[in-house]
Amino acid sequence: MDRVRKFKLVLWLGVGLALSVAAARFLFGLGATTNLGDANAWGLWVGFDVMGGVALAAGGFIVTAVVYIFRLERFHSIVRPAVLTAFLGYAAVAFSLLFDLGLPWNIWHMMVYWNPHSALFEVGWCVMLYLTVLTLEFFPVPAEEFPRLAKVRATLVRLRLPLVLAGIGLSTLHQSSLGSLFLIMPYRLHPLWYSPILPIMFLVSAIVLGMMMVTFESHLTAFLYRRKPETEVLASFAGAARWVLLLYLAVRFGDLVARHQAHRLIEAGFHTYLFWFEICVMALVPLVLLSIPRVRRSTGGQWTVATMGVFGVVFNRIDTGGLAHLRPAGGFYVPSWTEVSISLGIVSAAALLFLFAMERFHVWEERPADPAADPLHAPEFDKVGTTWLGVPAVASRTVYSLAVILAAALGFGFLTAQRAQSRGLEPVAVHRARGGEVLWIDGNLDGFGVAFKHAEHVKREGDKASCVLCHHMNLPHDENSACASCHRDMYQAVDGFRHDWHASPSGGNIACYQCHTRGQVRTASNAVRCDRCHKDLVPAKAVIQVKTYHTVSYVEAIHRTCIGCHTKKAAEKNKPEMVQCAWCHKESREVIDARDIDLRRRSAAGGSPVLPPVGQ
Repeated sequence: MDRVRKFKLVLWLGVGLALSVAAARFLFGLGATTNLGDANAWGLWVGFDVMGGVALAAGGFIVTAVVYIFRLERFHSIVRPAVLTAFLGYAAVAFSLLFDLGLPWNIWHMMVYWNPHSALFEVGWCVMLYLTVLTLEFFPVPAEEFPRLAKVRATLVRLRLPLVLAGIGLSTLHQSSLGSLFLIMPYRLHPLWYSPILPIMFLVSAIVLGMMMVTFESHLTAFLYRRKPETEVLASFAGAARWVLLLYLAVRFGDLVARHQAHRLIEAGFHTYLFWFEICVMALVPLVLLSIPRVRRSTGGQWTVATMGVFGVVFNRIDTGGLAHLRPAGGFYVPSWTEVSISLGIVSAAALLFLFAMERFHVWEERPADPAADPLHAPEFDKVGTTWLGVPAVASRTVYSLAVILAAALGFGFLTAQRAQSRGLEPVAVHRARGGEVLWIDGNLDGFGVAFKHAEHVKREGDKASCVLCHHMNLPHDENSACASCHRDMYQAVDGFRHDWHASPSGGNIACYQCHTRGQVRTASNAVRCDRCHKDLVPAKAVIQVKTYHTVSYVEAIHRTCIGCHTKKAAEKNKPEMVQCAWCHKESREVIDARDIDLRRRSAAGGSPVLPPVGQ
């Protein structure tokens, strides 16, 4: 059983590291723990945790259909492990969504605020319903250990066939609908991956992955618990997988020929190499190996093919979800170590729960023996002076707890060092154009933004007269304050008045009664107007009127101002393209050299925030 304990120790280390990153993610947001941005909205957590996780759990509906619909009883021994794998896989997908959502506490909105036109709406509901079905399918297994639940278990056993049918229907729907998500981006996804029949490809490849995952899980647990592998049963499974792989290859390459994209298979470039690596690992090599009867019937051959198939199909999901996307120059996405640690931590937690269920319930006909479950059996040591941690049950908990604490401490250490290293380069949403040519707006500091030709607008509209078109408020003792001075958050509304700063001794140090009448409840409605003190707060002839000091987000403020003016100009000049996104969002910084980075550091430190014009 040393294999099991060592394997669990590695899994607990992964969980501990993920816990530290999870704390940072929920305390400081996505930006502190991911390399995502406007140019890369989907990353590893969608491609692997969600899309890959859903496909990894496909073995549940495949095996239940084989046993309960087609009545192939020789596969009955792998039903419970397959359903358990599917249940934990879908639970992991639901949990991982909490990390990927910007506002995870709103995950329940899908159930109340319906958007039936979205493919994600259908996927979300199917995943949620199928997770419920899997819970009801697997519940009779742990219920065997509790006599009081005998009636509930008997009822669920009688409902097994309807539950299996519901599971097959729901799985078929959302496994294919995951491919529908990419039908709306024909110009973003590379032609070697984009196809109008992506839902069909996703469903067929999910069937492949489900069969491979059942084989991989069976051989892995047999190895860990020193159990005789189910090679003969899985050989029939491998034979069926060969035909599914052949069908997938025929559909994949036939689609390329039908869409006149087959010439891309021999083009030189990153995407071509990526495609051939994926297709070889995922389908071509496993198909060749499964076509050899000796390999198909051997334990080593099954394990090799299953490992390649699992990796290949998951890699296909990661490619489709991000790596195979076409981006402007400089927009390549590489997951951060924090993203990888969260993904590995979720997989580790699911694996630990799987092993716990294997040891505590009758997932197998005969439960594997666990020496740590016997509190009376004392461990033996072959070295004098070896530290005794107690009986096996206590010793295991001590070692695993220590592993979690040390891994979490290591994660917090890396996070602290990362934050200290980046302190000199804080994100700067806007670089002001004080007399410069260009106002560069780059909210994520990823090289993509809008080059607002400030000097041209001033010249076109007439110097001083044009300033009040945008600069409708000024900070005290300032002229033409930058938009970001008040609209301080890129995507959320903020308090432009900064009440806490005004009342703080380190800020404005203003007493409450200077703005609020004594003896009254202090509210914004009965406070004095700001311009009583700040006479220069609102410029004369300002076009935009101030109605509240709760400022909208920077993105919304810019869009309102620019689009409103462009709409008017488009009608005057008969140029409808002026209101399209591409009219402004058409330039990017393909090279940010050391001089730019140095200027940003000086800007964050309080120096001149001016960047050189775009293109220099």
